[in-house]
Amino acid sequence: MVHKSSPLRLVPAAVPRPAAPPAPRRLGAVELVPGRVRAAVLSVAGRVLDRAESSYDAAGATPADIDAALEEAAGVFAAHDLQGIGVAAAGLVDPRTGLILEVNDVPALHGYPVTERLGALTGTGVRVEHRARLQVLGDRWFGAGRGRRTFASVSTGEVLGVGVLYDGEVMAPPGGRSGAHMTVSASGERCTCGSRGCWKTVATTGWLRARARDAGLGPSVSLEALVNGGDALAGRVVEEYAHNLALGLVNVQQLFAPGLFILHGEAREGGERFRTVVEERLREAVAFTEAEQPRVLVGTAAVDDVALLGGAGLVLSHL
Repeated sequence: MVHKSSPLRLVPAAVPRPAAPPAPRRLGAVELVPGRVRAAVLSVAGRVLDRAESSYDAAGATPADIDAALEEAAGVFAAHDLQGIGVAAAGLVDPRTGLILEVNDVPALHGYPVTERLGALTGTGVRVEHRARLQVLGDRWFGAGRGRRTFASVSTGEVLGVGVLYDGEVMAPPGGRSGAHMTVSASGERCTCGSRGCWKTVATTGWLRARARDAGLGPSVSLEALVNGGDALAGRVVEEYAHNLALGLVNVQQLFAPGLFILHGEAREGGERFRTVVEERLREAVAFTEAEQPRVLVGTAAVDDVALLGGAGLVLSHL
């Protein structure tokens, strides 16, 4: 009997599956200003992926209250693998030690170790810088300042400040000043810093509310309400507010001639007339005929994230 051998069966070797790509690491950003903490998770392209916000009583808060507000907002980071967190803080800060040195409106933030507290909450490396200094970087990398080497980014509203990028460099010392306390009137009102005539005393929401109240327009009226009210007196208050904002920016124009001023915050409620008044005043201050004529742009986003974008940029700059 002849036995036939079974046909040879070739079993293909197992092909290893490619390893799943690692989850993209994200950037963390925190904005810490009087009365409010905002936190966000961003992509490396500057897109906000997740956000949270908390509040505290600026005047009466204790350091423990700041801790609690920071912890509440920082909860947004728990589900993300972060490359780091950048903090945009109001007041004077020391980036080397991670301290907020002084915030006139928030006594509890004097000497507050924000990087230590946030690092302990998240287990992530944290860096802090002055809000205005980071804001200009947010516009440079992700906003209307992209492609420019010189421009100014301005925060308006309850918090006032300006950051200047000049020939690619931020014109401020680390932890530097926002310009809110530059003197614009030698005989002006007393400021929270103790000096008189600071820009902050005439170009913030606090001044606008007081001026509207004195004019009989209401105790808590907003810039948007004044603009849309159609009242001639309200219009004059809005125009005066725009001139006051321009007072500080004229000094910036004289020193650096940025060519572009990007207004964020409350200014977006002022409408085209508000923007035009600021721009006209800046053009009057051009010192040299060869200088670029100043342009004023106003951020139009419903939620202004430029400080958070700057915090993300701070992380990128140290990677």
